[in-house]
Amino acid sequence: MITLYDTTLRDGTQRENLSLSVEDKLRICQRLDDLGVHYIEGGWPGANPKDTEFFERARDLELSSAVISAFGSTRRKDVSVEQDAQIQGLLDTGAKALCVFGKAWDIHVTETLHATLEENLAMVGDTVRYLKEQGRTVFFDAEHFFDGYANNASYAIEVCTVAAEAGADAVVLCDTNGGTLPHEVLRTVSAMRLVIEVPLGIHAHNDAGCAVANSLIAIDAGCTHVQGTVNGYGERAGNANLTTIIPSLVLKMNDDCITRDQLRLITEVSHFVAETANISPEPHQPYVGSSAFAHKGGIHASAAQRLPEAYEHIDAALVGNLARVVVSEMAGRASLQMKAQELGIDLTGDPETVGAVLDNIKELEHQGYSFEAADASLEVMLRKQMGTYEPFFKLESFRAIMEKREDGKVMTEATIKVHIGGHRYIATAEGNGPVNALDKALRIAIGRFYPALDAIELMDFKVRVLDEKKGTAAVTRVLIESSDGEKSWGTVGLSENIIEASWEALVDSVVFGLSHPRSAPEE
Repeated sequence: MITLYDTTLRDGTQRENLSLSVEDKLRICQRLDDLGVHYIEGGWPGANPKDTEFFERARDLELSSAVISAFGSTRRKDVSVEQDAQIQGLLDTGAKALCVFGKAWDIHVTETLHATLEENLAMVGDTVRYLKEQGRTVFFDAEHFFDGYANNASYAIEVCTVAAEAGADAVVLCDTNGGTLPHEVLRTVSAMRLVIEVPLGIHAHNDAGCAVANSLIAIDAGCTHVQGTVNGYGERAGNANLTTIIPSLVLKMNDDCITRDQLRLITEVSHFVAETANISPEPHQPYVGSSAFAHKGGIHASAAQRLPEAYEHIDAALVGNLARVVVSEMAGRASLQMKAQELGIDLTGDPETVGAVLDNIKELEHQGYSFEAADASLEVMLRKQMGTYEPFFKLESFRAIMEKREDGKVMTEATIKVHIGGHRYIATAEGNGPVNALDKALRIAIGRFYPALDAIELMDFKVRVLDEKKGTAAVTRVLIESSDGEKSWGTVGLSENIIEASWEALVDSVVFGLSHPRSAPEE
């Protein structure tokens, strides 16, 4: 069985214009655990306050099988491993798994570290041995291995041998520059398999467009540990894409790295990570892209409808995706019914509602809505369609005014007018922005009637401009993540006016939270 090592939260965040909050990283961990990923690399402790906080909070994560891993380097030269603050920082995370990288390219040793080749070998051996003595699982990333192997094979092999003899649980061969081609990977990994007795891993970058191919061919040549990121996020051209590698392993190479039930979550996880990172999901991604099983109209589509297995390399449902055009109605209905069942809504035996909801979703997505990370808004829409929606309050109007003061402070004041049970209520509040002010005003207006509102917090707020060419007149999509301390949920709003879009997402968040109050504490 292949070991899956995800580095989205560390290597993936090196992608230009990608940033994840600590809350984002914790939520992604839960989704990766659901998917069945074995190891989740959380970051480099001490590199920045965000990663330090992540490891502190990750101690309380309730993961079913995934193990959190911390990333760092070998000890510095001229410093003992016991006195190296970075090494101690790795141990202080409490992470059961640690991944340390060391130089495998002789040029990097002499020109970057300004160390001798012998010193580098000692740094590798000392670090791996010491961390193993502390009872941790230790993976050694042989940085720039393939370039090092091409330049000085004997030294690159020696670095890996030292790590293996020191007790590394896997020696990971890294194509750090991403320029190695598949035939070179095959030849090199096959040779390494003959000299390294511990499990070998592969860590590929995509600079030559070969990261997935290199990972799969490395596995075929004997690697049993693979590193990558969700959607291939990473520096420059990105990392090996786990949302392509995992289905290929399970469906094409018959590997049981995750179960078939877990595999059906992979499209959802891909889109969730994209939305959380505030990046448009790539529709043409293999397996998980919205276009991955799309057939254009005409003879091809007609033939595919009669014999889909002759025109699709796998059944889209195996990866939680949908085939479009040929089986869009059937697959869409089944998918919607399954999603509704997850949300506690039974749509079986109600084809009219299913059809109406599907039409509504299609129209809303055409406008720019996205429900991938907004299950709560989807449930609210379903209940409106079925006539079981409970509004809790009726909006009469709201107003938000921004004020920049003489002292430089910027404040927003919001006034809201709502109706509850035939009575009219008005509330005003100040906030550091329109959404914050509206949230506070709404709580003042309705909080006395709904005590469960006190537990609901807005955890995250993301804005995406959908048509940049329209400038300030562009449609804006707002995603809000909320939590009551037990569960979290996402909502979406869309409008040419960012405040209106925010209000729409805010209302859905409150309605969903009040419809599903958290359980009472045990006495």
